[in-house]
Amino acid sequence: MTSFLDLPARSSKPREHGITHVLDRGLSVAEVDGLMEVAGDSVDVVKLGWGTAPVTGNLTAKLERYARHGVPVVLGGTLTEIALRQGRIDGLVAYLRELGLRHVEVSDGTVTLEHAVKCELIERLAREFVVFSEVGSKDADYIMAPYRWVEQIQAELRAGSWKVITEAREGGNAGIYRADGEIRMGLVDEIVHAVSPEVLIFEAPRKEQQVWFLRRFGIECNLGNIVPDEVLSLETLRLGLRADTALLDAPRRPPQ
Repeated sequence: MTSFLDLPARSSKPREHGITHVLDRGLSVAEVDGLMEVAGDSVDVVKLGWGTAPVTGNLTAKLERYARHGVPVVLGGTLTEIALRQGRIDGLVAYLRELGLRHVEVSDGTVTLEHAVKCELIERLAREFVVFSEVGSKDADYIMAPYRWVEQIQAELRAGSWKVITEAREGGNAGIYRADGEIRMGLVDEIVHAVSPEVLIFEAPRKEQQVWFLRRFGIECNLGNIVPDEVLSLETLRLGLRADTALLDAPRRPPQ
C-alpha cells in the first residue's frame, strides 16, 4: 500500500533496536485485540504497569492473547522492588514461571536499594530471564549526577541486563526529564557519550519527547512507556508520516 513512497527502512521483529515498549495500564482482552489488529507489528514488548498484575482480573486471558501474537510481556519493576523489600524474590520467580513469562524488570525507582544488591539481583535473574533494568528515581525532585547514571547503567549491563531503561515515570516528568517534562538534554548527552543508545530504552510517553529522541538518535531509537493509543502515532513519527518528522532524512526527488 505504501510502495509509492520512499520510507526509511525499519528493522523487523524480533528487534534488537527500534523497540517500542508499550505500557498496559489495564487493557481488556478486547482492547488487546484492537491494539494488535491496528498496530501489532509495531509492538515489541508490553509492560503491565507497576504492580497491576496481581490484581488484574483478566490476567491469564490477556497473557494468552499477547503470547498468541508473539508479544513478550514484562511485569512492572515496582512489583520486583516490593518483592525484594519483603524478601519474596523466590515467590516472584515462581509467579513468573507460573505465568509463563520470560522477561523481568529490575528497578529501584521507588525502594531505596544498594546498587550492588540490585546488580546481584540482575545477575541472578539473568540466568533464567531476559532482564530489563531501570535507572533513575521516580521522585521528580531527586537529581542524580550524570556520571552516576553512567556508572549504574554500565554496571547493570555487565550484570546481565539486556536493555537498560532510563526512568521517566508514566507522565514523563522525572528521571531524564524535569518536572515539567522538559528533557534534561545535557544528562542524555552525557549518558550516550559513554553508553550506546542501542542498549538503552528511553521512556518517552509524550509526543514531543518521542520527536526529540527520534531526531537526536534516528528512527531506530528504543522508546518506552508508550501508551497503547499512541503506538501507531509513534510508528508514523518513526517513518516520517507525521508533520513533526516528515522532513527527517526525507528523500528529495523532482516532482513528476
